[in-house]
Amino acid sequence: MSTTSRVAIEAFDGDNTDGLQAAIDTLSASGGGRLELLAGIHRCQGLRLRSGVDLHLAAGAILRPVPDYAAYAHTTVSVIAEKSDRGMIVARDARRISLTGEGRIEAGCESFITGDDETVGTFIPAEFRPRVVVLEGCDEVEISSVTISRSPMWTLHFVNCTDVAVRSVTIENDRRLPNTDGIVLDACRGAVIEDCNISTADDGICLKTSIGPEGVAIGRCENILVRRCFVQSLSCALKIGTETHGDVTNVLFEDCSVSSSNRALGIFSRDGGRISNVRFSRISVECRETPDGFWGSGEALTVNVVDRIAERPAGAVENLVVEDVTGRMEGAITIIAAAPAGISNVSLARIAIDQQPGQLGTGRTYDLRPTNADLAPKADGGGRANAWTRGSDGRVIGLQDYPGGMPAVYVADVAGISMNKVRITRPGPLPQGWNAIDVVMETTASDGSGAWQN
Repeated sequence: MSTTSRVAIEAFDGDNTDGLQAAIDTLSASGGGRLELLAGIHRCQGLRLRSGVDLHLAAGAILRPVPDYAAYAHTTVSVIAEKSDRGMIVARDARRISLTGEGRIEAGCESFITGDDETVGTFIPAEFRPRVVVLEGCDEVEISSVTISRSPMWTLHFVNCTDVAVRSVTIENDRRLPNTDGIVLDACRGAVIEDCNISTADDGICLKTSIGPEGVAIGRCENILVRRCFVQSLSCALKIGTETHGDVTNVLFEDCSVSSSNRALGIFSRDGGRISNVRFSRISVECRETPDGFWGSGEALTVNVVDRIAERPAGAVENLVVEDVTGRMEGAITIIAAAPAGISNVSLARIAIDQQPGQLGTGRTYDLRPTNADLAPKADGGGRANAWTRGSDGRVIGLQDYPGGMPAVYVADVAGISMNKVRITRPGPLPQGWNAIDVVMETTASDGSGAWQN
């Protein structure tokens, strides 16, 4: 982003919210420019970016926002996520804004942890946590080169933005704190995410279409390119959904690497929007089992359509290509239409994956969460809203046993799927609880019963 003027601010001991915000406002009012934070620690509460301003963190600069939800009462946002209506750095209806530089944002997640639930392998998060960056309705946005660590909630959230570029960003979040998504594109049009390095407990790079305050989708998500990114995730590394109130179309993930992750590639339709024209190409994956409190367990690819609210049926998934995927998984590849909208026209090509047993055994079930049960867990059942709920049998609702054991590929009620050079290497002899059939295709017969095709 070109700048017309530059203001440099030295680090000093104390909260500098007023000074930083005044500099941002003045630069924007004068036509734009760069606010450069020099090496050292800069403490602040919520900041609001303005049109034409580049917030630049020089090498050695550390922006350390105050670790208190109340500190962001003046930087609220319209789209609520996990009860949060606040961000540490926000902007609304701004144009030509950027966050750049070799410096760091240290977001202080440890102040938003209230306990440790070892039974599901996660920390217990505080009820209210701010996101780090939330940009709403902005155009010509750039975030490049910065490092963001220890986010208490979603890290970068772009809402209804256009012409977005995220380049060479590093995100280092706590791997046991839920909802710490790396990059979220929410109803954005025209975005490039490239050369980023993300490690987090929740989704790595996620595309979605949320619902706005008026109860309707805030928009479409389309024309998205994600390339050359390295992601570690204990939810889904490269993901579309689960909030899908508006359509998602024309999406390409290519030349990415997924390691030490729960799931690699995922599409989750829940809320009425149609998902179409998606391609995953040249992706390496390493997927591991995790405790059942995290979604999924070791799937290289998982696609599902589920009606979680009866009054708002899920939308269809159409025209999906998954090609040139290599690596290792401890779960299976699953493509499941559990709602009438269905899944159609799927192509799997040139896939070479080693399927190996994990240490936990959780990969032997497939995962249809989030379900209706997760919207409001009952106090006596145990659970966390929008994540997991245990039934009377003690099992997490939404985890289903594979019929006949875990195969390499499980496809249910998909209309039109082709497989070309799909090779899943499995151990021999097969572990207990594994299906002897490599590829299981399950359809629904006219009488409503299940039928296998293989």
